[in-house]
Amino acid sequence: MSRGALQGPLKNTIAMSATLLDGKKLAAEMRAEIARQVADLKADRGVTPGLGVILIGTDPASTSYVTAKERACEEAGMFSLDVRVPAETTQEEALALVRRMNDDPRVHGILVQLPLPRHIDEAAVVNAIAPEKDVDGFTPVNVGRMMIGETCFLPCTPHGIIQMLLKTGVQTAGQHAVVIGRSNIVGKPVAHLLMRKAEGGNATVTVCHTGTRDLATHTRQADILVVAAGRPGTVTGSMIKPGAVVIDVGVNRIPDASKKNGFRLVGDVDAASVSEVASLLTPVPGGVGPMTITMLLANTLEAARRL
Repeated sequence: MSRGALQGPLKNTIAMSATLLDGKKLAAEMRAEIARQVADLKADRGVTPGLGVILIGTDPASTSYVTAKERACEEAGMFSLDVRVPAETTQEEALALVRRMNDDPRVHGILVQLPLPRHIDEAAVVNAIAPEKDVDGFTPVNVGRMMIGETCFLPCTPHGIIQMLLKTGVQTAGQHAVVIGRSNIVGKPVAHLLMRKAEGGNATVTVCHTGTRDLATHTRQADILVVAAGRPGTVTGSMIKPGAVVIDVGVNRIPDASKKNGFRLVGDVDAASVSEVASLLTPVPGGVGPMTITMLLANTLEAARRL
């Protein structure tokens, strides 16, 4: 895959052979267009897209993420309903919150921030979301529709990854894509999107996971490598095919006394060594993360349009 074919918000680095994909810039461009469409919807139909967010507990990462989503909604001109309840909230209380948002005409999209406290059945709460308001794309109805190619809300992170590839001119058709991770949130859906018969798909896909033997044998065959393992250093430069496109989905906190907050964020790949071999690499932070929230806004806008 030639780097000359790559287009869009790419940022060259000084001491690396790989080009970094600037997810912040790409997301900002897409959010500006979303904001314009939100304004048009308000003017034409008097409808303000609304996102309802339920946060149970005070997990720092979840709290930070929810705050970022609220800020993004405000910047896009959307209505945001933020419900934050303690970790001791019961499952019945959580289900009641979802039902209340299902019935709220101001709310077009509902997001339950995961993970939930252990005493709450995550599947039961997510499945209680009305499919037409499931802007995270996690309910069985939307997952099923995605699998058979029907119109649905696509999961935000996988959809964001596909948009990054499309908007930077990365060819997926006929390429060998390897996905590390089989979660319902990223691994499984991004594998499906990469192989589906559609724009941004038509790749030959291999899925690797904790049961995979000799991971490097598979990763060295990848033209496109998506790493969503949830473990720092899962992939190093020696495991990369020269010129591969590497999408690092991981976000891990590493203790760092030199930082004011005591930690720094790293992905699932060893960026230093991978950047010497790959043609394109998403940074952490600033790569996939901004695209996830952007696709959430896009899904919420679409949900409001479907009224």
